[in-house]
Amino acid sequence: LTLFLLAAFVVLKSEFLAQAASSGLRLLNGQPTATASALDLRWLGFSYVAFRLIHSLRDRLDGRLPELSLEEFIIYILFFPAFTAGPIDRVQRFIQDLRRPFRLGLEDALAAGRRLLIGVFNKFVLADFLAIIALNAVNATQAHATGWLWILLYAYAFRIYFDFAGYTDIAIGLGGLLGIRLPENFDHPYQKPNPTLFWNSWHMTLAQWLRGYYFNPLTRSLRMIKQGQSSLLPLPLIIFIGQVTTMLFIGLWHGLTWNFAIWGLWHGLGLFIHNRYADWSRPRLAWLDERPGLKRLSELGS
Repeated sequence: LTLFLLAAFVVLKSEFLAQAASSGLRLLNGQPTATASALDLRWLGFSYVAFRLIHSLRDRLDGRLPELSLEEFIIYILFFPAFTAGPIDRVQRFIQDLRRPFRLGLEDALAAGRRLLIGVFNKFVLADFLAIIALNAVNATQAHATGWLWILLYAYAFRIYFDFAGYTDIAIGLGGLLGIRLPENFDHPYQKPNPTLFWNSWHMTLAQWLRGYYFNPLTRSLRMIKQGQSSLLPLPLIIFIGQVTTMLFIGLWHGLTWNFAIWGLWHGLGLFIHNRYADWSRPRLAWLDERPGLKRLSELGS
């Protein structure tokens, strides 16, 4: 089933494969294939459903999945506030809220409603306004000054943040109104001083999922050839493989295209370089712990 989910993920994320599958299904049903489109099969929210299903299957095999009724499991998989854009909740945490007696007090309702309104404002006011001036193929050709290009670039960066964080705020607010406290997904990522802290605070539930179900198992397997034997690979190379392939997966999750693959490899390389630099500089800059001002200044350059 896990392999089937991964295969479906590949097909739905690839425009060529999705269109080929649509043509094949139309041919089997005696329909004209000329009207086939990749959008025929693309399922909004499939990625997040797949993450929850794979998490449940892996935890079931490892004996970590709690006893669930079919109704509870379906509610967890298809919980509509988080269906299309996350966050990726764990069933162990979700089921505790689901089984708790539902009593929506005034204070909880106000907090959830406030979070919902913040999300609507972030997504449909800030993000949609920034989309007008954000960097794209058309705006880039119309900008003839370096200053305007920087404005377009920063507008694009903040548009992505307010769009995605806005969806998360909406999901958390709706979940709160239903008695489900969904996990946070963003922790002021653009205020972080280095790429490691940035990726630990951007789409945090995806990072935690990949750390638990891909990065940690991969690095453990690379460290051990057989039980009781050490790996022939040096630790830095193991970290390099883990970080680069993890970020490559995140890139391809956005779309099976070369630009997303290069994007993932670039960020994976950046994370590895920062990891090596942090290990090298930590003992050499320990004296900065006694000088908080200089330490904050040094973090800006890292």
